[in-house]
Amino acid sequence: MKLSIIIPVYNEEKTILEVLDRVKKEVIPGVEKEMIVVDDCSTDSTRQKLKNIKGNDSKIIFHEKNGGKGAAVKTGIKNATGDYIIIQDADLEYHPKFIKDLIRPILEKKAEVVYGTRLNRMPHLRGEEAKHLFILHYLGNRFLSLVTSILYGQWITDMETGYKLFPKKALNNLKLNARGFEFEPEITAKLSKKGYKIKEISISVKPRGYDEGKKLNTVRDGLKALWSLIKYRFSD
Repeated sequence: MKLSIIIPVYNEEKTILEVLDRVKKEVIPGVEKEMIVVDDCSTDSTRQKLKNIKGNDSKIIFHEKNGGKGAAVKTGIKNATGDYIIIQDADLEYHPKFIKDLIRPILEKKAEVVYGTRLNRMPHLRGEEAKHLFILHYLGNRFLSLVTSILYGQWITDMETGYKLFPKKALNNLKLNARGFEFEPEITAKLSKKGYKIKEISISVKPRGYDEGKKLNTVRDGLKALWSLIKYRFSD
């Protein structure tokens, strides 16, 4: 089986090389990997770091205009040649070591779509997750996941997870419109409407604060996600 690992990047000069190194080091028996990095017109040194990469184990694509995460993911999908696709964020929140856990149900033919859920637990309120912005994001994601479950008829605990693994064939005759973070609810809605059951696997993450470069705006992007869930329930 061939797995396309799409890595959308925007202004991640501090983490991009380590993320790529971590992905390269992950060996998954029975799985061939391809990495597709899409730089969404970074304005820091990310672009130059990617240009300096030698070797042919990564396909690197540069956007000439910033389009948002969804736009970068769509570019990656267009260039993917794998049987399955997974999205790997370019910060260090998600460790690629969990990719093998997500792909196991695929190899065992127990699932076709697998999400990595961060929310099968309560926040660590005695640690860094006690920050009010994290709590707001946590509760917002819980709410959006509940709305997803109600609207699409299958229980999901972490609709907004960055780790979504799905077959490329699922995208046949499927139009993706999102340009920003609303990609997450759109792909979830459309996979559900096509009849795919989403299996969740618990993962752990290292949450990144807004002072460290986190780009998701909980309120603004949360409202967009809510509208996307409602809209795609009744239209394409």
